[in-house]
Amino acid sequence: MNATDRTPADLLTSALAADPGRPLVTFYDDATGERVELSVATFANWVAKTANLLQDELSVEPGDRVALLLPAHWQTAVWLLACSSVGVVADMAGDAAAADVVVSGPDPESLQAARACSGPRIALALRPLGGRFPQVPEGFADYAAEVPGQGDRFVAYAPVDPEAPALIVAGREFSGAEVVERARAEAASELGLTGPGARILSGLPYDTWEGLNAGLYGPLAVGGSVVLCRHLEAAGDGVVDQRIEAERVSVTAR
Repeated sequence: MNATDRTPADLLTSALAADPGRPLVTFYDDATGERVELSVATFANWVAKTANLLQDELSVEPGDRVALLLPAHWQTAVWLLACSSVGVVADMAGDAAAADVVVSGPDPESLQAARACSGPRIALALRPLGGRFPQVPEGFADYAAEVPGQGDRFVAYAPVDPEAPALIVAGREFSGAEVVERARAEAASELGLTGPGARILSGLPYDTWEGLNAGLYGPLAVGGSVVLCRHLEAAGDGVVDQRIEAERVSVTAR
């Protein structure tokens, strides 16, 4: 990655320029048997579409807060990078009542909490291949229905300030520059990611910095990739060891 990268979105831009075809996020859901692999190019396309949705359809502006009531999932990773692209604050498991926009998963508890937001509400079905809701929750727009028609290229209306707030997780606020600096600093010392090509398997939730770093920012910062696992506790005996071998994982976080 480039030393001049100051935001998570910058890291993705550099990854796209370096090797768009390499895997970036490989996602498993051991409760459903889902596996999906996203190359840098495919992931970046989802990010661009989601950033356009935020900027053009939801009318967010730099500094606005987007509450993400979402689990560790490849679509959550997309939203995190889309927020960085626009310059809005991604508030993981944040207070929907204090947010300008809320993005919820499909579980009833998250949807109920999300209804406290007075602004736009987006719901993710989190179905395989980004599928739509069979029935959209009342009061929400279906992400899977809204995002396909968005543009494949994103240009921010205003430059993103790397020193502005970009992420809130577990009650702590980070600027975009702090996310990048900490991800780089901890990639080797905390995660064992030694550089480009490093591959980490993470079963950690996204509600802590450690989970976000292992499951997205750390591998992105060093030119690596992540095997992101949801419901890892449902995996049978030996499944994880087989996955580590099959996916050529170099380090694990679980």
